[in-house]
Order: sequence, then C-alpha cells, then structure tokens
Amino acid sequence: MKIATIGTGFIVEWFLSAAAFVAEAEPYAVYSRTMENAERIANQFHIPKVYTDVKEMLADPEVECVYVASPNSLHFTHAYQALQAGKHVICEKPFTSTAKECKELIALAKKKRLFLFEAIVTIHMPNFISLKEHLPSLGPIRMVQCNFSQYSSRYDKFLANETPNVFNPKFSGGALADINIYNLHFVMNLFGKPKRATYYPNMQRGIDTSGVLLLEYDGFQAVCVGCKDTKSHNISQIQGELGYITLNSETSRCANYSVTTKNGTTLPSVKQNDIALFYEIKDFMRIMEEEDHEACRQLLDYSLSVMEVYEHARRKAGIHFSADDQ
Repeated sequence: MKIATIGTGFIVEWFLSAAAFVAEAEPYAVYSRTMENAERIANQFHIPKVYTDVKEMLADPEVECVYVASPNSLHFTHAYQALQAGKHVICEKPFTSTAKECKELIALAKKKRLFLFEAIVTIHMPNFISLKEHLPSLGPIRMVQCNFSQYSSRYDKFLANETPNVFNPKFSGGALADINIYNLHFVMNLFGKPKRATYYPNMQRGIDTSGVLLLEYDGFQAVCVGCKDTKSHNISQIQGELGYITLNSETSRCANYSVTTKNGTTLPSVKQNDIALFYEIKDFMRIMEEEDHEACRQLLDYSLSVMEVYEHARRKAGIHFSADDQ
C-alpha cells in the first residue's frame, strides 16, 4: 500500500524507519510546507515523490493511505481532507483536539468505507498484549500508578519565552496531550472508561507543562503522571490483592515487565522491535489487507472513548484549546 506522510518531525522518521520492516507498507510521498524539509526526508528514506501542496498530494491517484503527523491542532483538518480525497488515514496521537472532531472523522470514514486509525503505539505492543493476560493473577485491582516523564527538548525554548507548538494551546499542545495520553491509553485499554477523570496540571502561560491525571474506577484508583518539564525513572505498577505487575519503561513502548505474586516473580517479557511503531503499522496493514472493517470500528470506538475522557479532564482543568471554539 502506497503511503504519503504529512509532517517532517522525528515521529515521521520513526514511522518511515518502522515501515521499512513491513512488506505491505510502501512509503511513496512526503508532504511538507517547505521543499527543503520534504526533500530531506525523501532523500533519507528514498521516497520518490515530494509535495509542498497538500491538496496536490491528495489528488495523486497513486497515494492510497496518508499518515498524519502534523501539529496536534491540524490532525483533524489533514485527516478530514485525506478521507474526503478517498484515502485511508493513520493519524498520530492524540487523535484529535476534541471528541466532536473525532466523531466527525469516524462518521466520514464509515460513510466512505475507508480505514481510519489512531496511531497509539501502546496498545499494539506485544508486551502490553501479554501483560493483559496476567491481570487475573493479581486478584481484585486496588491501585494503578503510571509515570511517564521526559524533559522536552523544546522546554528550554519555552522558558526563554518562545512558544513551541508542543507548549502552545493554539496547537493543542501540553503534557496531557503529548505524553500523559500514553498513560491514559495504557489504563483505559486495560480497564475501560473510568467513572470519573480529574486532571491536576502544573500550568505555565496557559498550558500544562506537567500534571497528574486521576482516574476513578469501581474499587480502585489510577494515578497517571506525565511531565515534559522534568524527567524521572519511567515506571508503572498495577497492584492487586494477590500481587502486582511492574512495567519498567514508558507506557508507550512497554519494553519489559514483571509479575509478582505469592509464588514469586516471573519475567514474561519478550524482545520487541526497537522501533515501537513497527507493531501498529503491521496491525494497520493487516486490517486493511483483510478489509476487516469490524476490527477498525472497534479501534475507533475505543479511540473515541479515550478522546471523551481526555477532553473532559482537560476542560475541567481549565486548559482551553483554539479548537474548542469551533
């Protein structure tokens, strides 16, 4: 399947590096606002076509699928344009800025019988899927803790009174959107939609540079820490009455985990591809190859539920995006 990319950030390079390992994926075109950036990516990954006009790229009949990795606030627009042009879409996380935008994309994809996916690596990782199988051994769950903290390469610019996209509410940035969203997916894919969600952010200049997301379930709490203004040891724990699971990595990659019960500690982790995006691309290609619209629908229903919780928590915390006014 011939794929065009929108965006030239590091995540696009990861996507293209991962796609090289998936036989069904054929990177075909790159779009950027500047020819210099488009050619840089195209030359690095030996991609034949470059575009600086997104409409021109979407009019290319050879393009079958579009990978959207533009700034968060543009996810909806670019995904909508691609679907309107008859292209399948893989859209980076967070899927959209609001649940309303998410619903519009889903409705359009269903109407046109096109495939639409949120590129959230967590739920496609082999160790995450394996981890799920061990939850019953923990007995009743009583506490979940996730910490994904990574000092942003753009935070110094923010401190110098610049406004990088990732710290700009106009571009739907912030720590909840950029990093704590992985924790939210980790918890919701394991346990479903919480009864309540409350976000306690550290705010600077109208944006959250870090924060704590509290998710309340029947019988237990989930505490999700996401920071872009500090770093720490990234670790998550799921605690039950009969034992606990420890994830010793970011919730994005789910690199390795252990299970501890009264019988001792086991290490069920498997070795994964170092490029985490490999697994989601492989899954998406398989679903499209098999024309499995039901699998796509289930993923979209799940993504929408995450977006509803995410938006509710963000708005309740007083974080306002430009997209909220649409």
